[in-house]
Amino acid sequence: MKKYVYMFPEGNGKMRELLGGKGANLAEMTGLGMPVPQGFTITTEACTRYYEDGKTIYPDIQEQILEYLDKLEKVTGKTLGDPEKPLLVSVRSGARASMPGMMDTILNLGMNDEICEAVAKLTNNPRFARDSYRRFIQMFSDVVMELPKSTFEQFIDQVKDKKGVKMDNELDADDMSELIVLFKDHYKKSLGEDFPQDPKKQLMEAVRAVFRSWDNPRANTYRRMNDIPHSWGTAVNVQSMVFGNMGETSGTGVAFTRNPATGEKKLYGEFLMNAQGEDVVAGIRTPQPISALANTMPEVYNQFVDISSRLEKHYGDMQDMEFTIENGKLYMLQTRNGKRTAQAALKVAVDLVDEGVCTKEQAVMKVEPKQLDALLHPTFNPEALKAATPITTGLPASPGAACGAVYFTADAAAKAHKTGLKVVLVRQETSPEDIDGMAVSEGIMTARGGMTSHAAVVARGMGTCCVAGVNGIKVSEEDKTITFADGTIAKEGDVISLDGSTGNVYLGAIATQEAELTGDFGRFMGWADEIRTLHVRTNGDTPRDATQARKFGAEGIGLCRTEHMFFEPTRIKAVREMIIADTLEQRKAALAKILPMQRGDFEAIYRAMGGLPVTIRLLDPPLHEFLPHEDDEIQELAGEMGVPFEKLKAKVESLHEFNPMLGTRGCRLDVLYPEIAEMQTEAIISAAINVWKEDDLRITPEIMVPLVSEINELRFVKKVIKAKADELIEASGLKMKYMVGTMIETPRAAVTSDEIAEEAEFFSFGTNDLTQMTYGFSRDDVGRILETYFEKKILESDPFARLDQKGVGRLVKLAVDNGKRVRPDIKLGICGEHGGDLSSVEFCHNVGLNYVSCSPFRVPIARLAAAQARVKELGKA
Repeated sequence: MKKYVYMFPEGNGKMRELLGGKGANLAEMTGLGMPVPQGFTITTEACTRYYEDGKTIYPDIQEQILEYLDKLEKVTGKTLGDPEKPLLVSVRSGARASMPGMMDTILNLGMNDEICEAVAKLTNNPRFARDSYRRFIQMFSDVVMELPKSTFEQFIDQVKDKKGVKMDNELDADDMSELIVLFKDHYKKSLGEDFPQDPKKQLMEAVRAVFRSWDNPRANTYRRMNDIPHSWGTAVNVQSMVFGNMGETSGTGVAFTRNPATGEKKLYGEFLMNAQGEDVVAGIRTPQPISALANTMPEVYNQFVDISSRLEKHYGDMQDMEFTIENGKLYMLQTRNGKRTAQAALKVAVDLVDEGVCTKEQAVMKVEPKQLDALLHPTFNPEALKAATPITTGLPASPGAACGAVYFTADAAAKAHKTGLKVVLVRQETSPEDIDGMAVSEGIMTARGGMTSHAAVVARGMGTCCVAGVNGIKVSEEDKTITFADGTIAKEGDVISLDGSTGNVYLGAIATQEAELTGDFGRFMGWADEIRTLHVRTNGDTPRDATQARKFGAEGIGLCRTEHMFFEPTRIKAVREMIIADTLEQRKAALAKILPMQRGDFEAIYRAMGGLPVTIRLLDPPLHEFLPHEDDEIQELAGEMGVPFEKLKAKVESLHEFNPMLGTRGCRLDVLYPEIAEMQTEAIISAAINVWKEDDLRITPEIMVPLVSEINELRFVKKVIKAKADELIEASGLKMKYMVGTMIETPRAAVTSDEIAEEAEFFSFGTNDLTQMTYGFSRDDVGRILETYFEKKILESDPFARLDQKGVGRLVKLAVDNGKRVRPDIKLGICGEHGGDLSSVEFCHNVGLNYVSCSPFRVPIARLAAAQARVKELGKA
């Protein structure tokens, strides 16, 4: 029989794929002799089978679970459901990739009416026993039976109000008994059955619920954001309970071996006495800093410091740990590589190399490339910030500057974001259900919660600014208002600014400035550049784009879209004259007006790039995009151009296409109107000649012909290009070289790439169009389809954001192999949006491309992703 369950001592840290991250680390800590409450792990394969078997835990797996429960009972000397020696357990998820807060946990399982009273007598602590039972009822109801946790909060508030207290820990044993009655009654009224008293039934239902949580909406969203396949599944960890809520000699906490916001090498975290783990992150009570434990329990604190140091050295990385103290004894419940801000990630990586803990190759793997995004965008202007007065202050939970319109629910924030609005999500406290709204927000502000609250941890992982536990504010989701301590009210849609580095909150917008990339960033990215073999270029259409990209380390321009230069008001008239021309002479006259504009643009871009390679794509979009379509707009343009309304309207109608993205664009324009390719070639080559002569920058222009599907299209356009280019270069007296290549963006181009390579000196994969044509999706309209496809598990990610390696990727690899076979020195790159996506960059490295090209702000991300791909290839991670 296949083994689906492992006791902690049977596993180790290398069994992550099978035991999940949590299970593997619990096994590893057990092997290191650390004080870990014992338990067992149900493997990720059991979860996968659960879904294969129609969301059923088959008898053979249930038998193994009960077999290992029996082993756990022998190890602990306690039995599930035995009032003499009762065993209580926690049931937690544990995927192989860290997904903090995304899936479900159940504590105190094994509690029922009889066990509750037995525990009260055994511990001589009725309040503890009843508190644990009411927590279990609430968690089980929420996670297993999907009866919202919030529906139980009303009863807690009701009992607190009746007693005249504000905090949960001010309720006594009798109050807890009352809550148990209220909770069970609510359970029965809502679900039509009594709360289950059989602990083994509780256990099986809890395991099923954790498997089910792998497929909940927030987990699915998180996986799409972090490229985690659904097929991985989650493990389930069943662990004997230790209790932090047994009185003032018990407690619980979360700590990091270094500051997750700054990277400072100092133990950082929070704890609460007489509490369970959820109390620390939920923000219901204000935790104490971990340093205060040195005064509260010095022996436990010293032991924890020693364990923290050992774990960091063992794993070679900053650790995020959960612990519980039960009657003065320390227990370790979890360790994992800690989520951290981008600034902290860089500092930790650099410091670990300086401390001799890890190599440069290992260091570059410790920063998630997308985290760098948080370093690349503007921060608040110091002068503007000095002039602003904060209306309140909270905890600086995740650094950065954020400014946007206030929204009070994740749904409202997501809807506002879709309209193009920048939003700030404001909540009493966030929960995992808020993930969609958090993902689209510029910043997050919460009224409750500490530095290790859900909002803080998730925001740091996303690189999003967060201010938590804001002083003296009242957040009303119902009224859609924030009431500040001085009585000021901010309503939905009002703009606020958050400083995640100080915790300050400001009304209104504050001016920002560009980020400066110095210090740790420079050293770290230098290591990445030493390691990587894949070059990184930028997609840039203006000198400003080129200058910005060079600051971020771009090694050239992989895509300059010439049509983007035509839309300025001062230029579009000449373009329109070209489009409506009736004769070749009229068209050439219009093109003669455009030529100096294009040449000037290219000269400025060449200079901005300082001699680095520049790939310029010939005109690509459908011509109708340059013309108006409403009669009143056509009438106005006709007057400006001095042509009859009827003539212009007829021209607009003649250019109409049912599917313009598959119509008269790309190389088809140059076949129909060779004079366009001729003008653009003159602008490209003459600009290079001028810059060579004036600035001594020896340019090798790369001229890219778009949308080629047939070798004869490329031959035709290349002939036009060569005739003009050779003429200009010969007249210049320079020995200047140039290249002519093509975008591989149609499936036919990919499968006939061996033929196309006979003429093309380089391929640049236009994966936006290649994806569109391979799937048959319209990239402009697919959004409404994708949400349903994600929900029904037809797709796991947006193929326009993350390269589809099975289909589109296979076409890319085919074209790469064919191209190299025909032309061994062919230059190969990618210039679609995928050039800045992590898994896509790794794919490009693995199939042998020379470079990726992406937007300027994604250049550092691609540089790091390319380095990580190389480290993986070398096996040095």
